[in-house]
Amino acid sequence: MRLTLMSLALGTAAMAAPLAAQTPGRSDLAKVVASRHDTTVKALQEWIALPTIAAEKKNVEQGADYMRRLALDAGFQQARVVQSGGVPGVFATLDAGAPVTLGIYFMYDVKQFDPAEWSSPPLEGRLVDRPGEGQVIMGRGAVNQKGPEMAFLAALHAFKASGRKLPVNLVLVAEGEEEIASPNFPKIVADSEVAAALKKTVGVFIPTAGQDQTGQAGITLGAKGAVEFQLIVGGETSDKYPKLDIHSSNHARIESPAWRLVKALDTLVADDGHTPAIDGFMDNVKPLTDRQKELISQRVAVTNEAEVKKSLGVGRWIGNEDFQTSSERFLSQPTVNIQGLVSGYTGVGGKTVLPGRAEAKLEFRLVPDMTRQEVETKLKAHLAKRGFDDVKVVVSGGYGPNQTDENSPFIQAQKKVFDRAGIPYTLSPRNAGSWPGVVFNGAPLNLPTGQFGIGRGNGAHAPNEWFLIRSTNPKVAGIDEATMMFVDYLYEVAKLGRR
Repeated sequence: MRLTLMSLALGTAAMAAPLAAQTPGRSDLAKVVASRHDTTVKALQEWIALPTIAAEKKNVEQGADYMRRLALDAGFQQARVVQSGGVPGVFATLDAGAPVTLGIYFMYDVKQFDPAEWSSPPLEGRLVDRPGEGQVIMGRGAVNQKGPEMAFLAALHAFKASGRKLPVNLVLVAEGEEEIASPNFPKIVADSEVAAALKKTVGVFIPTAGQDQTGQAGITLGAKGAVEFQLIVGGETSDKYPKLDIHSSNHARIESPAWRLVKALDTLVADDGHTPAIDGFMDNVKPLTDRQKELISQRVAVTNEAEVKKSLGVGRWIGNEDFQTSSERFLSQPTVNIQGLVSGYTGVGGKTVLPGRAEAKLEFRLVPDMTRQEVETKLKAHLAKRGFDDVKVVVSGGYGPNQTDENSPFIQAQKKVFDRAGIPYTLSPRNAGSWPGVVFNGAPLNLPTGQFGIGRGNGAHAPNEWFLIRSTNPKVAGIDEATMMFVDYLYEVAKLGRR
């Protein structure tokens, strides 16, 4: 029997039986979740109203303390701010006296925003009706990641309010620099108390809202790594460039930082504009296995290609590739992406200046078996070999890819919850986006990692970011149904046994 999501949370005992059999007191917990709906939404709105923006050093201390208080309020017995040399992290533990301990990763920072680009104030968390979806909350951080994280905290509140003990112990590690590629997160995880607690866990997951418009959910087995950096040319890097913008007539006798940067950038990719051309960059790229290609094919079969293109605002893939080929490229190819170029005058009309400085903001996306240190070293060597000693490289953050075997008990627990709930899902070899799971997944912890959750949202890093609160589609979860799925997941994880 295929269960609707409404039945998962509030439906008849007969329909909810497969879940209730594995989740003691499920119907009572669902009633608590429903009764706290308005409280949960208000808490999410209040969190959205306090943005921590690492790139702007905005609300650095306030954001960390707020995250600490959210953890304590949800039932963690201890929570403390962990200094990192940058934006602080938060470490919290909840001891339920259970034999199994689960690790949770949160990010409490968000991307920058321009209010002029939004249809409602980005910090208001306004509830609006979205055609074909239902009631959504609109605000910066709504889906990336405060909405899914608040749904998880709501699950803990339901246990607390009903006087029930959690079936697992919890170790929470939260950071405020994920949106700038987690430059100091390894220091937080290396804290002796944090590392000791994480070693006791069966794995670490990040809450997510992983459903599409049809209700299809996804389980990702990893994620690409990311390295953010800047290339800078100007008076600060060589005396052959002016220290300030000067009259453009001087370009006849003085080098242009802007053109020099363009020439350096052009060496980083092939003539096609997208294939990485940094010396040795592709040496350690691990090709997709036949099984991974099969998983991609299964996802392609249930995905509306036209809708994906529409959501991205494009009409074709690179080289007019078919959906299968482009999907394989999406998950298997490392990238050298220009995020932005800044130089000289960009206002209305022209201005006859020779810029004194030019900067490009870029990022690498890495796949197994690439590492951050490897690509950073190769980038610098590549530029030096071509005489670009006047191009300054500033690496602001980054980490390698992470990968977990699909046969891991940690991943199998996610599959069992979806199977029991009757929610269709696919497995993906990895997420083309990034999160610093390698900090848990790699040495010395070597823990399985993953993303898990239902619900829906969109607009991460973009204007009008939203997260679904009340769904009009019975196949797609609102925040209460997403909360109950986390309850079910905790009980399934409890079966994994002591690590």
